[in-house]
Amino acid sequence: MTELKIRELPDEKPVKMTVALPPDVYCDLLAYAALLSGNDGVMDPARLVAPMLRQFMMSDKGFARARRKEKAVVSGG
Repeated sequence: MTELKIRELPDEKPVKMTVALPPDVYCDLLAYAALLSGNDGVMDPARLVAPMLRQFMMSDKGFARARRKEKAVVSGG
């Protein structure tokens, strides 16, 4: 099986948000959903958006530094 960064989707109560995607990004999202689903049938690709954004933000070192700095200022550290 293909090694994907997102392996399973957490069952969380979502916050609704409307997003417009370029057609090529949407096609890639559909392809990713199909690969993740395997033989179980194609899952709703919208369920992938939150885990993908989470993964991206966790891997962004500049964002992590800014968040740590912000938390230090808020906590008085």
